[in-house]
Formats: sequence, C-alpha cells, structure tokens
Amino acid sequence: MLSPIHHPTASFQFLWRPSLPKHRCCSSRGGLCDIARKPRPKTMIFASREGNPEVGLQVGERLYLGMDFGTSGARFALIDKRGTIHAEGKREYPLYKSKDTIDWIDSWKSTLLSLLEDVPFHLRQLIASISIDGTSATTIIIDSTTGEPLWRPFLYNESCSDALPKVKSIAPENHTVCAGSSTLCKLVSWWNVFDSNKDSAALLHQADWLLWLLHGNLGVTDYNNALKVGYDPELESYPPWLLSQPYSKLLPSVKAPGSPIGFLKEDVRTQYAFPKDCVVCTGTTDSIAAFLAARATQPGKAVTSLGSTLAIKLLSTSRIEDARYGVYSHRLDDKWLVGGASNTGGAVLRQIFNDEQLENLSEQINPMKTSPLDYYPLPTVGERFPMADPKMAPRLHPRPESDVEYLHGILESIARIEAKAYGLLKELGATPVEEVFTAGGGAKNGKWTKIRERVLGLPVSRAIQTEAAYGAALLALKGAQQCVQ
Repeated sequence: MLSPIHHPTASFQFLWRPSLPKHRCCSSRGGLCDIARKPRPKTMIFASREGNPEVGLQVGERLYLGMDFGTSGARFALIDKRGTIHAEGKREYPLYKSKDTIDWIDSWKSTLLSLLEDVPFHLRQLIASISIDGTSATTIIIDSTTGEPLWRPFLYNESCSDALPKVKSIAPENHTVCAGSSTLCKLVSWWNVFDSNKDSAALLHQADWLLWLLHGNLGVTDYNNALKVGYDPELESYPPWLLSQPYSKLLPSVKAPGSPIGFLKEDVRTQYAFPKDCVVCTGTTDSIAAFLAARATQPGKAVTSLGSTLAIKLLSTSRIEDARYGVYSHRLDDKWLVGGASNTGGAVLRQIFNDEQLENLSEQINPMKTSPLDYYPLPTVGERFPMADPKMAPRLHPRPESDVEYLHGILESIARIEAKAYGLLKELGATPVEEVFTAGGGAKNGKWTKIRERVLGLPVSRAIQTEAAYGAALLALKGAQQCVQ
C-alpha cells in the first residue's frame, strides 16, 4: 500500500477507484478496440481533496504525467512544474495466461489503459505531456507493418547465453552488451532461431512499445534504453561494428530521454479526455527514473538503493564501462550515471530475520560503535560487484549469541561493501562520491543510515522522492518545456 503524500502546499486523501467490468484497449496496431472482460486489480489513488481540486495550481498551469512499469506492477505520478504531486496510484499486473505462460503483452497493455483511467478525471485536461519508464533490457520484437509481436517478450532478467559468443566476437572487450541479459544478446538469439521473413521486424524496448501505443510513431527509443543494444550515447550513434550486422535494420532511432515524439493519438485522447496538445515524450529505464526522482543533479551525488540487492548510481563527469564488474554508464544530458549492483542486500536479511525482528533489533543498535564482525552477506553463492566472483560463498559466521550484535555486524558489513563499491568507481575514474541519497526499503532504517554514514564518511540521507514514476513525470516536464522553447 502506498503512503499518503505530504506537501506544504497540498493535502490529500485516499480515493478508491473501482475496477470496470469492461474496458477498451490499444490494439497491436495502436488503435482502440474492445477486449474480452478480464478481472483487473484495484488501484489506490491519491488525489487532492474534493472541493479544491487544483490545490496549489495557478490559473492555466499544466500537469505532467509519468508512468513506471516495473517488475511486478506499474505506477503513475502526476506533478506540476514545481514537482508537487497532485495524484498518484499503482496497479499490479494482471497475470493473463496464454498457452500456460504469462501473456505479458496483454498484461502491460491492459495496465497502461488502467492507469490512464485511474488519473483523476478533473485533472486530465491539465496534462501537457506524458513519459514512461520500463525495465532495462526488456525487449519486444514486432512486425512493423501489423504491429503484432513476432515473439514473446524477452524479460529484463532473461539470459540468452546462446548468443553471447557471437556478441563477444563483434563487440569491443568488456562492452556492456557482453552479458547474456543484454538487449543485443536477446536480439541475436531471436535472429538465429526465427525462421520466417524478418524484413518487417522491428525491435522496441518495453517503454518504447508502451509509448508507441500512445503516440503511434513506430521505431523510437531513448539513449538509456538503447545502451544495452549497443548504442553509443557519447557518439550519439550506433557503432560501425553493430551497423554492419544484418539485424541492425531492426534497431530504432534514438532520442534523448524526455524528448517530444508526437501528440497523443486522437483515439486515446478522446477515450480518456486528455487535451489536444498533450505530447508524448521518450522515456528511460526504471532505475534511471528512480535516480531522477531523487533530484541528485550534481557530479558526486549518488543514490544507493537498498532493496533485495544493493545497487549504486553515481553522477559523474567521466564515463566508466567495465563489464568485468557489471559497471556501465548511462548518459544524463552532459553527465554520466555510473552504476553497479552487488548481490548483498535485503534478501540476506530476510533469510535471517522477519520485519518485526529487524525493527526491534535495529532500535537496540548503537550505530556509533564499530562492529568487530567481518561478514560478506550474500543470499547464495556468487558476487558481481564490487568483486566479480561467481564462486564467492556467503560469509555470515561466527554468529554471536546476541541477535543485536549479529544484525549490527551484517548491516555494517553491507555498509563496508557499499563503501568498497564507491571506492571502485573512483579507481575506475568516476567522480568521487560526496553525498549519498538512499532509496528502497533499507532507507527506512535510521540506525543503518547512521552506520553507513560513519563507514562511508559521507552525508547519507533518505531521498524525498524515490518512485520511478516521479522520475518519469520529470521527463514529461522536460519534454513539455522543450515544446514551448
């Protein structure tokens, strides 16, 4: 369940919007068509109180809609030019089945239309622009003439190791695409097994495809999503070693995130009562959108996400790429977002303690005291960053009699891994970290924040906004500002 939003210029209440028994859906071609009745999960909406629907809005002021399509569900956030949230909500993906597998295409499509319905009706006419983020390397290959998918979607965490030798033979050493889960490996794997005519095939990322349903201009992506298919954001082009391959004809054109693509299609606009001048803008990946939400805009600012794993992203003036550690850089305007992810994190804690134990034990920890325990907490064998060792075993012993001391040791050991990760990025040439904002469930643990602050020797605080949908809304705002310049 989402928490209510508190903002000095606006007040909010819970509004339940009931699921409709029947809804209209974008067809594969991008039009609207009735689909069979399917149960849809409820969503919780946060909207301004009735009687004063445009709290904090000036006459003629516009709103900006961002949508986040994550691993298990989707969210929307509606903001004004100051970043104030006027509505937000979420949906879990309905798990439609097709031949005993989940039909993700229908699920994502249905969820997109559900979110549009969930935007409070009285705010829709104020929306100037829309942007969407999706999971990185989630890949959809469609027939460009019909809009029909030619293959089931390749999900973000799916590895196509069969294509890895071919990709490594054409790409530079340690390139980002040299991983089985890269978009390029998925494209090559499909190319090698699909026997039918490929002349009309086109590759889209999840965010591209969802945005296409709204604007209708096929074959447009952003340079964050395009990174793992081989696009070079520094040169602003696909490299020659990729363009020389026969499947390069499937690649979409690339724009900066938050660039206007086109107006919202008329059938979508009229169905949901959006304004005629509503512009659809390029999106980004979910992790980049979450970073944007934290508003870390200066080099040296970083976001650590403490979820099931520990992921860090650092804004840098230098681009860093090293596939040995899973380190790669996303372009953010004239800067670089350098990132890496460790297998340590909350998943280890959940194997040992439940939520109540974590809360009670954490309260008893003295965060200013150094723990003598030296662990390397991992949920299973294998680490990727800041040490690339697929055979590394978890180290969680010796276990003291006191659970407080044990939890203290684990939390501090994870903090040491975080410090080593930022140290590695510096060694590789990134801008040194100066301040860390925290996202994810671990951000709620104040004692852990104090431990990390001591171990890192840096200011550490919880990011005010952490939802990727908020970051996508900021991209929509960016796109709208380009339209009026």
